[in-house]
Amino acid sequence: MSTDLVIYQEEYKTLEDVLRRLRVDSNARAIFLIDKNGQQIAAAGEIDQFDTTSLASLTAGNVAATDGLAKLIGEREFSVLFHEGQQDHIHISIVGKRAILLVIFDDRSSLGLVRLRVKRASGEMEAVFEQMANRATEAEAAASSASPFAEITDEDIDALFSE
Repeated sequence: MSTDLVIYQEEYKTLEDVLRRLRVDSNARAIFLIDKNGQQIAAAGEIDQFDTTSLASLTAGNVAATDGLAKLIGEREFSVLFHEGQQDHIHISIVGKRAILLVIFDDRSSLGLVRLRVKRASGEMEAVFEQMANRATEAEAAASSASPFAEITDEDIDALFSE
Protein backbone atom coordinates (compact mmCIF):
# COMPACT_ATOMS: atom_id res chain seq x y z
CA MET A 1 0.00 0.00 0.00
CA SER A 2 3.00 2.31 -0.08
CA THR A 3 2.72 2.70 -3.83
CA ASP A 4 2.34 6.28 -5.00
CA LEU A 5 -0.97 6.70 -6.73
CA VAL A 6 -1.78 8.96 -9.63
CA ILE A 7 -4.95 10.97 -9.13
CA TYR A 8 -6.73 11.52 -12.42
CA GLN A 9 -9.10 14.45 -12.96
CA GLU A 10 -12.28 12.40 -12.47
CA GLU A 11 -11.03 10.96 -9.16
CA TYR A 12 -9.90 14.38 -7.98
CA LYS A 13 -13.32 15.82 -8.79
CA THR A 14 -15.02 12.97 -6.91
CA LEU A 15 -12.80 13.57 -3.86
CA GLU A 16 -13.53 17.30 -3.97
CA ASP A 17 -17.28 16.59 -4.22
CA VAL A 18 -17.10 14.31 -1.18
CA LEU A 19 -15.22 17.00 0.78
CA ARG A 20 -17.71 19.72 -0.19
CA ARG A 21 -20.65 17.52 0.81
CA LEU A 22 -18.93 16.60 4.08
CA ARG A 23 -18.36 20.27 4.84
CA VAL A 24 -22.03 21.09 4.39
CA ASP A 25 -23.34 17.97 6.16
CA SER A 26 -21.05 18.42 9.18
CA ASN A 27 -21.32 22.22 9.27
CA ALA A 28 -17.52 22.43 9.29
CA ARG A 29 -15.43 25.51 8.55
CA ALA A 30 -12.86 23.76 6.39
CA ILE A 31 -11.86 20.26 5.35
CA PHE A 32 -8.52 19.07 4.00
CA LEU A 33 -7.47 15.76 2.49
CA ILE A 34 -3.73 15.28 2.98
CA ASP A 35 -1.35 12.52 1.97
CA LYS A 36 0.79 10.89 4.64
CA ASN A 37 3.82 12.87 3.43
CA GLY A 38 2.07 16.12 4.35
CA GLN A 39 0.99 17.25 0.87
CA GLN A 40 -2.52 18.62 0.41
CA ILE A 41 -4.59 16.54 -2.00
CA ALA A 42 -7.87 18.48 -1.92
CA ALA A 43 -9.75 20.93 0.28
CA ALA A 44 -13.15 22.53 0.78
CA GLY A 45 -14.52 25.44 2.77
CA GLU A 46 -12.84 28.48 4.30
CA ILE A 47 -9.37 27.40 3.24
CA ASP A 48 -8.09 30.92 2.47
CA GLN A 49 -7.94 31.65 6.21
CA PHE A 50 -5.20 29.05 6.76
CA ASP A 51 -1.58 28.50 5.82
CA THR A 52 -2.51 25.28 4.05
CA THR A 53 1.07 24.14 3.44
CA SER A 54 1.97 24.34 7.13
CA LEU A 55 -1.38 22.90 8.17
CA ALA A 56 -0.91 19.87 5.91
CA SER A 57 2.66 19.15 6.99
CA LEU A 58 1.93 19.65 10.71
CA THR A 59 -1.12 17.40 10.47
CA ALA A 60 0.95 14.63 8.88
CA GLY A 61 3.57 15.11 11.59
CA ASN A 62 0.88 14.94 14.26
CA VAL A 63 -0.41 11.66 12.83
CA ALA A 64 3.12 10.24 12.62
CA ALA A 65 3.87 11.22 16.22
CA THR A 66 0.59 9.75 17.40
CA ASP A 67 1.38 6.51 15.55
CA GLY A 68 4.61 6.38 17.55
CA LEU A 69 2.68 6.87 20.78
CA ALA A 70 0.24 4.13 19.83
CA LYS A 71 3.05 1.68 19.20
CA LEU A 72 4.66 2.56 22.54
CA ILE A 73 1.53 1.48 24.40
CA GLY A 74 0.90 -1.57 22.25
CA GLU A 75 -1.75 -0.20 19.89
CA ARG A 76 -1.48 -0.61 16.14
CA GLU A 77 -2.66 2.97 15.53
CA PHE A 78 -5.03 5.67 16.70
CA SER A 79 -7.30 6.12 13.70
CA VAL A 80 -9.03 9.25 15.03
CA LEU A 81 -7.55 12.30 16.75
CA PHE A 82 -9.46 15.22 18.23
CA HIS A 83 -8.13 18.56 19.42
CA GLU A 84 -10.49 20.91 21.23
CA GLY A 85 -9.80 24.63 21.26
CA GLN A 86 -11.69 27.53 22.78
CA GLN A 87 -13.34 28.42 19.48
CA ASP A 88 -12.20 25.94 16.85
CA HIS A 89 -11.77 22.19 17.00
CA ILE A 90 -9.88 19.75 14.82
CA HIS A 91 -10.93 16.20 13.95
CA ILE A 92 -8.25 14.12 12.22
CA SER A 93 -8.83 10.66 10.79
CA ILE A 94 -7.03 8.20 8.54
CA VAL A 95 -8.80 7.37 5.28
CA GLY A 96 -8.10 4.02 3.65
CA LYS A 97 -4.62 3.82 5.21
CA ARG A 98 -3.57 6.24 2.45
CA ALA A 99 -4.63 9.74 3.43
CA ILE A 100 -5.46 12.00 6.35
CA LEU A 101 -8.77 13.81 6.63
CA LEU A 102 -8.64 17.05 8.63
CA VAL A 103 -11.93 18.69 9.63
CA ILE A 104 -11.89 22.11 11.26
CA PHE A 105 -15.16 23.04 12.96
CA ASP A 106 -16.50 25.39 15.60
CA ASP A 107 -19.44 25.45 18.00
CA ARG A 108 -21.94 25.56 15.12
CA SER A 109 -21.30 21.83 14.88
CA SER A 110 -20.58 19.01 17.32
CA LEU A 111 -17.99 16.26 17.58
CA GLY A 112 -20.74 13.64 17.28
CA LEU A 113 -22.05 15.10 14.03
CA VAL A 114 -18.54 15.45 12.59
CA ARG A 115 -17.66 11.85 13.49
CA LEU A 116 -20.88 10.53 11.96
CA ARG A 117 -20.44 12.46 8.70
CA VAL A 118 -16.71 11.66 8.48
CA LYS A 119 -17.46 7.95 8.74
CA ARG A 120 -19.75 8.06 5.71
CA ALA A 121 -17.43 10.30 3.68
CA SER A 122 -14.43 8.10 4.52
CA GLY A 123 -16.17 5.13 2.95
CA GLU A 124 -16.74 7.10 -0.24
CA MET A 125 -13.11 8.25 -0.34
CA GLU A 126 -11.83 4.71 0.32
CA ALA A 127 -13.78 3.58 -2.76
CA VAL A 128 -12.04 6.29 -4.82
CA PHE A 129 -8.62 5.21 -3.49
CA GLU A 130 -9.44 1.60 -4.37
CA GLN A 131 -10.38 2.69 -7.89
CA MET A 132 -7.07 4.57 -8.15
CA ALA A 133 -5.14 1.50 -6.97
CA ASN A 134 -6.93 -0.71 -9.50
CA ARG A 135 -6.19 1.74 -12.29
CA ALA A 136 -2.51 1.83 -11.28
CA THR A 137 -2.33 -1.98 -11.27
CA GLU A 138 -3.94 -2.15 -14.71
CA ALA A 139 -1.57 0.50 -16.07
CA GLU A 140 1.42 -1.37 -14.62
CA ALA A 141 0.27 -4.63 -16.20
CA ALA A 142 -0.30 -2.94 -19.56
CA ALA A 143 3.12 -1.30 -19.43
CA SER A 144 4.93 -4.54 -18.66
CA SER A 145 3.14 -6.45 -21.41
CA ALA A 146 3.84 -3.67 -23.92
CA SER A 147 7.56 -3.79 -23.23
CA PRO A 148 9.68 -4.99 -26.17
CA PHE A 149 11.60 -7.15 -23.69
CA ALA A 150 8.49 -8.93 -22.39
CA GLU A 151 8.80 -11.66 -25.04
CA ILE A 152 12.47 -12.44 -24.39
CA THR A 153 13.02 -15.54 -22.31
CA ASP A 154 16.05 -16.74 -20.37
CA GLU A 155 16.58 -19.36 -23.06
CA ASP A 156 16.76 -16.62 -25.72
CA ILE A 157 19.42 -14.82 -23.71
CA ASP A 158 21.40 -18.03 -23.14
CA ALA A 159 21.24 -18.84 -26.87
CA LEU A 160 22.41 -15.35 -27.76
CA PHE A 161 25.51 -15.53 -25.58
CA SER A 162 26.39 -19.16 -26.22
CA GLU A 163 27.06 -18.61 -29.90
